[in-house]
Amino acid sequence: MAEGFVCSICGQKHAGLVADWAFTLPDEVWAIAEPERSEVARFNKDLCQWGERYFIRCVLEVPFTDKDGVFGWGAWAEVEWEVFERYLELYDDDGRSEPAYNGLLANELSEYGQTIGVPVLIRFREATKRPALELLPMDQSQLGVEQRQGINLHRHHEILERLTA
Repeated sequence: MAEGFVCSICGQKHAGLVADWAFTLPDEVWAIAEPERSEVARFNKDLCQWGERYFIRCVLEVPFTDKDGVFGWGAWAEVEWEVFERYLELYDDDGRSEPAYNGLLANELSEYGQTIGVPVLIRFREATKRPALELLPMDQSQLGVEQRQGINLHRHHEILERLTA
């Protein structure tokens, strides 16, 4: 795998390997055909409401073991209205002093099998960062273990090869 990629945001070529993978919307909302999707759901790059269901875009970080940094999964979490409302209140503020909130993963991280509906903790961060997703401490899935223990360069390559296949 060649090291270097063209950024989907800025359009520039960057050295190194892709260190994040993002989902545009929760999978169930993305599966709704356009133009119906825009008629039944309200969404932007950070928030989504579909009927009485509420979603926040977050980052699930998996640390690297043999270099600095993390692989970030830009995934959505389904939350209760109260959590969604609290996030809206703190959107432009530092939310690090907030307790962790419960949510459910709303994207299929194909590398890890069935992940939709997996319980997560959501930790708000400073206003310039999306909330962090953490799998529960007792989660023994490959994703849970890798989030706690990290991945090496070989595993990073393996993930990218499968994502871009």
